[in-house]
Amino acid sequence: MAPFGKIYSYPGNFRVQRAQVVAAMNGLEVEVPADFQMEATKKPDFLAKFPMGKIPAFEGADGFCIAEGAAIAMYLAGSGPKAAQLLGGPGELQKRARITEWICFAETELNPQVLPAFVMCVLKYMPYSEAAYNNAANNLERALKRIDQAVDAGAKKFLVGDELTMADIMVAGPLFFGQGFLIDEKMRAAAPGAIKYLDGLAAMPEFQSVFGEIKKCETRVAAP
Repeated sequence: MAPFGKIYSYPGNFRVQRAQVVAAMNGLEVEVPADFQMEATKKPDFLAKFPMGKIPAFEGADGFCIAEGAAIAMYLAGSGPKAAQLLGGPGELQKRARITEWICFAETELNPQVLPAFVMCVLKYMPYSEAAYNNAANNLERALKRIDQAVDAGAKKFLVGDELTMADIMVAGPLFFGQGFLIDEKMRAAAPGAIKYLDGLAAMPEFQSVFGEIKKCETRVAAP
């Protein structure tokens, strides 16, 4: 198999893991260099390809470069034989719109909630704010209840239709990540259908091969 490209990032980035699931489904060989150093994002050659100096960043074997986790995943989704399943077919406008809606949900309702708590309480790169922490936890619980509703309290396996799509992959990434430190037993109990849905995704080979066993915290991470 010819290499399709590389994704530059730090280890364990769920944005990259989502893209790796997509790449595997489409049979694309995408390398994630283990020796990538964050200092590289400030160098002229990196900035020439990715002007914002952000990761994850994708560099294709054909020279095509793109940043932003969602954009990378969507590009990989459209680059192989599973494109219609992952993104919806050309004549499936409503399905495509619904998948896009969930992708936007993941980027605007999930990522902004799990990341602040992680940065403040786990990495401790940012000063702790009780207001910001509580706001993130409350908003995340609200988002989980929305997913619970969408999957009919766990009766549905997927968010859109009867097969795995980008909606599921994009939503699962931050929630798999968040279960390790913020989505605790109490929050899981408030949206059992959503958790049943996530557990079903986690058991699929497509996710297991990339994410491995999903760790679940009993009590959310405390203030530093």
